[in-house]
Amino acid sequence: MSELLHPLMIGDVTLDNNILLAPMAGVTDLPFRLLCREQGAGLCGMEMVSAKAILYKNKNTESLLAIHPDEGPVSLQLFGSDPKILSEMAKRIEDRPFSILDINMGCPVPKVVNNGEGSALMLKPELVRDIVSAVSQAIQKPVTVKIRKGFDSAHINAVEIARIAEDAGAAAIAVHGRTREQDYSGEADWEIIARVKESVSIPVIGNGDITDDESAAKMLEQTGCDGIMVGRAARGNPWIFRQIASYLKDGAMLPKPTVKERREMMLRHAHLQLECKGEYTGVREMRKHVSWYTAGIPNSARLRQNVNMVESFEELVAMIQTL
Repeated sequence: MSELLHPLMIGDVTLDNNILLAPMAGVTDLPFRLLCREQGAGLCGMEMVSAKAILYKNKNTESLLAIHPDEGPVSLQLFGSDPKILSEMAKRIEDRPFSILDINMGCPVPKVVNNGEGSALMLKPELVRDIVSAVSQAIQKPVTVKIRKGFDSAHINAVEIARIAEDAGAAAIAVHGRTREQDYSGEADWEIIARVKESVSIPVIGNGDITDDESAAKMLEQTGCDGIMVGRAARGNPWIFRQIASYLKDGAMLPKPTVKERREMMLRHAHLQLECKGEYTGVREMRKHVSWYTAGIPNSARLRQNVNMVESFEELVAMIQTL
């Protein structure tokens, strides 16, 4: 199986391996990316950043743009719909230490879509061309695009959009096998990922329903894609990258993390949150992570209820240590 695990070249950037962490708003912040990188993720996707927020110097955006020296390579994801603003903001931030710039054309969230951004862009192929062309000409770093199968069942156009993106200068394309209409429900269509792979010569990253090591291998085998992108299955589970890498390399299935390993990872995550965001924000953002880390652990339901009341770092640490 070792041929399934390999370095991946995107533009002039070579990744250690072809297992990527998907960008997820409210999840893939700096502390979480560091943990996933330590566990073997070949590339970590940052939370999506609004190009307009950079333009208007929004004070909350600076923390989203923070990158740690130990987490590279990272992919910084911009969203927007104005080719001029996207390309100018890409140029403005190009000297920051990200390796790849990704353009979001897959976000299904209503407030993003209703603004003509995210997956709404898939309804406007010529605008896709204009955006990718403008951004890829504005900066030297590789530009990638993340798309969905289509906007809805009447507009399944991932192949068309992928070809346009390649033609306009994209260095790679990630495809989530669901439409915007599906959001995250139902099954991801891996066949559309295979069709995109057949249609373009740039690397294709498959995304959707990769939940463990076996599904990762199946995605690569069934679609022929160059790499895989793990999203929701990584929440509370940074070990998934190590497990997938082991399985793809020689078929070895690593054991699931013990309760002790989960406890230690949560404590490390909490300390990183405190360092990066301070106590007030760090503790509150850890609440959801603790719920994800403890899912499936016997007798942990009460902890998940109580963690939402925790307000201090000491309380949080004490609660984690009771696990």
